[in-house]
Amino acid sequence: MLKNTLLLCGMCLVYMIHAQEVEFIRCATPQAIDYQEKITPGYKEQIDLVFDKSKQWSKNNGRLKTDYVIPVVVHVVYNTPEQNLHDSIILNQIENLNKDFNRLSDDAGNLRPLFNPVVGPSNITFALAWVDENGSPTNGITRTQTNLTTFGSFGALLGNLDDIERVKSTANGGVSPWNQDEYLNIWVCNMSINLLGNETTALLGYATPPDGLPNWPAGAVAGLSDGVVIQYQCFGSNNPNPLPNPDGSGTFLEVLGRTVTHEVGHYLGLRHIWGDGGCTAEDGVDDTPNASGQSNFDCDDTKNTCVDNIPELGGDAPDMIENFMDYSSESCQNAFTLGQIGIMTGVLDNYRPNLGDGNPLSISDKESNTVVYPNPFNELLTIQAEQGEIAEIILFTLDGKVVYNTTLNQSVIEIDTQNFDAGAYILKLVQTNKTESTKKVVKL
Repeated sequence: MLKNTLLLCGMCLVYMIHAQEVEFIRCATPQAIDYQEKITPGYKEQIDLVFDKSKQWSKNNGRLKTDYVIPVVVHVVYNTPEQNLHDSIILNQIENLNKDFNRLSDDAGNLRPLFNPVVGPSNITFALAWVDENGSPTNGITRTQTNLTTFGSFGALLGNLDDIERVKSTANGGVSPWNQDEYLNIWVCNMSINLLGNETTALLGYATPPDGLPNWPAGAVAGLSDGVVIQYQCFGSNNPNPLPNPDGSGTFLEVLGRTVTHEVGHYLGLRHIWGDGGCTAEDGVDDTPNASGQSNFDCDDTKNTCVDNIPELGGDAPDMIENFMDYSSESCQNAFTLGQIGIMTGVLDNYRPNLGDGNPLSISDKESNTVVYPNPFNELLTIQAEQGEIAEIILFTLDGKVVYNTTLNQSVIEIDTQNFDAGAYILKLVQTNKTESTKKVVKL
């Protein structure tokens, strides 16, 4: 028998079975919210409140920081060797995530020129954690072998996520999260189900919106532990595990790691661009065209399924299949809009304000008295302490690879960077008084 693959991003729970065929809705995030609503009445209302306040905040106040650096821990939970993804796949995914969020991907230029006025870099950077929650050095990756062959179950198709959520609990066969206020926890595991005798990929990934807000009742998100969960075949663009095409043709889908990009968008407060409804159920973002529904693995740039009036786009505009929050083919997704970026930074400023606090990979308001110039830099990078002296400098790539490390007691230091690759880096500074700070710097 052919393996039928039921691809769902977020929570896709609506399906019909005809003999050996499976028809599906690729993603149904509202069903996941419905699941939480049953556990905590009022959850939907709070999600809407977070979204609306973040949107209004970004309009009224801009952003509190120029750059955001989010520490990430990737929990690989595996049963078979192929599910135990190599470090190179993890590093590749973090690199791709950063490229996508900052319009640095190789295919960013494929965006139709019509949309150029409404897109841009988010200046949100994701870096594998440098220290764990106990203050010990780490590479930001945990590995846990489980006796469970899968965390998926048929119950997930009926709206019960209890089995899948086991991946977030050491006591239940998975691994418990690191401090969810300080780290973005991403679990990579197998969530397939047994459907009509076939192992079926029933879920590509899902994420939780901001939780633990001060105006929420205690235990408001008891059913969904905060973070992102990804099917192991969908993590990284260099993943050797193929993802079967759901049409039963025996072909495989191209995977570029954009399931993770999409789900992190949800984690930072974004909705699907079609608003999980028709033309009247928009996503709440002013500069994304309305759409009557999600794309289905295609790159059809002729679609204009709703009538819009977006001044920046000249009025009515076609469906934005290039948007990461659609369900078009990964090969044609390449952009977030400025409105979406405003919501994500509004969430970071207001509803995830402690994300990374106390972790040396976060941009902290408690900056040391240092000046770093020029930034961007070309051959020489200069670090100058305005008060006191610098005790340690660590420069590492966004995926956590150290490229420069020195201890000293100087007020000024110049780093020769001629042999460094072009791109973004994280610079960690420690002064002699133990004050620490981190900055994002860019090599031209």
